[in-house]
Amino acid sequence: MHKRFILFLFSGLLLTGLLFSTVTVQAQQTVAISDQVDQHIFNHAEIECLQDPQNKLTFEQVSSDAFRNRFVPSKTSTPQTLNNKSTYWYRIRIKHKSTAEKRFMLEFFDQTIDHVTAYLPQKDGSYTIHTLGDAYPFRQRELHHKNFALYIDHENDLTQDYYFRFKSAQIADVIIVLRSVDWFISYALDEYFYFGVFYGMILVFSFYNLVMFIAIRQRQYLYYVLYNLSVGLFEMSSDGIAYQYLWGNSPVWNQNAYAFALYSTSIFALLFTRELLFVRAKAPNLNKLIVWIIGIRTALFIYAMFIDQDLLTYKFIEFIPLSVAFYTGIHIMLKGYKPARFFVLGYSFLFMGFILKFFIMLGYSWLNFGVVAYYSLSICFILEMVFLSFAIGDKVRILKAKKENAQRQMIRQMAEHGKLKDQLNHQLEAKVEERTKEVFHKSLIIEAKNSELQEANDRLQQQAEEIIRMNVLLEQDNQELQTNVEKVTRDRVMSADVDFEEFSRIYPDKDSCFLFLSELKWNDGYTCRKCKSNHFYPGHIPYSRRCSKCGYEESVTTNTVFQNTRIPINKAFYMIFLIYTTKGKISSHKLAEILNIRQSTCWTYGSKIKLLMEERKAILKKANKNGWSKLVLE
Repeated sequence: MHKRFILFLFSGLLLTGLLFSTVTVQAQQTVAISDQVDQHIFNHAEIECLQDPQNKLTFEQVSSDAFRNRFVPSKTSTPQTLNNKSTYWYRIRIKHKSTAEKRFMLEFFDQTIDHVTAYLPQKDGSYTIHTLGDAYPFRQRELHHKNFALYIDHENDLTQDYYFRFKSAQIADVIIVLRSVDWFISYALDEYFYFGVFYGMILVFSFYNLVMFIAIRQRQYLYYVLYNLSVGLFEMSSDGIAYQYLWGNSPVWNQNAYAFALYSTSIFALLFTRELLFVRAKAPNLNKLIVWIIGIRTALFIYAMFIDQDLLTYKFIEFIPLSVAFYTGIHIMLKGYKPARFFVLGYSFLFMGFILKFFIMLGYSWLNFGVVAYYSLSICFILEMVFLSFAIGDKVRILKAKKENAQRQMIRQMAEHGKLKDQLNHQLEAKVEERTKEVFHKSLIIEAKNSELQEANDRLQQQAEEIIRMNVLLEQDNQELQTNVEKVTRDRVMSADVDFEEFSRIYPDKDSCFLFLSELKWNDGYTCRKCKSNHFYPGHIPYSRRCSKCGYEESVTTNTVFQNTRIPINKAFYMIFLIYTTKGKISSHKLAEILNIRQSTCWTYGSKIKLLMEERKAILKKANKNGWSKLVLE
């Protein structure tokens, strides 16, 4: 009996030891307050989690002894609220130090958390409740800082548990930091300084490119400005700066501002890519893909905003537009377009930033190596902006070089024309001199035979009359010949591939074009469009006609394809001629190069002409040599 008692006592002691050791191993790690430690980030076993899928647990329940062992130590350095439908409870343990000279506080890094309820222990064992989150007006915060921050009471030497209730519509990083107030102030000043530099760079890049857009009127600059501002708005929405300074009293908008910024960033990035890299001309299939993605992304955004806002939390859907823009840059670069190399380099940094953020979100905690990883996307945005500016500058440099080359070629052609003109003048002078000598020689002969001519004076008188008659006929023939030359030249213009210089000989200025239009328009007679009268007199505008009955004045371009066009009329003539003679196959870029007009203007006006050609296909087939004039009258 005595032996059984000793064995039972020994077994009991052994079991108690095992239980004690188990409790000791599973006990939560405690973080102690010390003046020598300015900050400490809670990680792994220092922070414990309890998931509440039903969203019914109260603080009294989770802080009771029944739930003490239901909290699970974090398996990663940074816990996350992965299930947006659940409520998450977190617990940390702090050993206070009443003799600490510094005052300490708790700070939450993630500014996108919707609801955070903090239960802070007091000296008497009670808890004070603080409500935080980006779903509440900014002015309600205890500290007016972009992060959620709370002072703690450590005027005792107790080891106490802190509880936090998290509820968010999107995945949130539970980054809880214990900091001294002195360190918090120093860190916040540095952080706001770097934010100022970051957003200042965005504003400087945006303002410069806005000025360039106003000066040059190229849409790539406008899209680049809107893209930069969208990036800045997204970063401000993500780091809490926008909520602090822009819409602190609009928590509803704060929930969706980041989604709007992400959407506009993707859209303007794709539009900028199309304009910068000439995707429409260099890669038509990719251009169609970009247009489809813009349409689908817009439809998805509208659906998410007004029907299912849970879709707004899928931030990494922007990976698709980013990948398309990146691939487009690589494709255009491989085709030899030099500005694309800076575009690809800039997007490479942005692509790496997105990949890093994506893998961190998937739980690869070893990639989260501190502040650089946390702000990696912002750093990549800055690098991307720099290299995109290089790409724009390179494009402008190439266009400038092409323009200067064209100007040099034009000057060279003008010099050759001048040389040819001088050569022709010299040849003409030589012929005139030769003719003069010949005439002088003949005059000597005539003078020598004057006596003979005197005798035949009567006969010469008759011949003189005959010569006069012949001269009249010759003059008529010359006029007819000149008319035929003009007609042949006009027919050549109407039916052949001539350059702008030769075309301009027939239509050298606005008056000649208006004369042609008036003859074409009123070839069958004038009829007033209002009162149908056939009588008119010249109007105030050259070649216009004013009805003598009702006074309605009709310009020569009214109801023609040239109505309201801003293109010089002779260049518009030549553009129609080129499109007609090439059967609509000439590109807007080629037209812009020939006529020295902006490509977008050539595309708009050319599209109108090509549409007319398609509509009048049957008429044009039956047209004669001046068939292109069939496109003039509407």
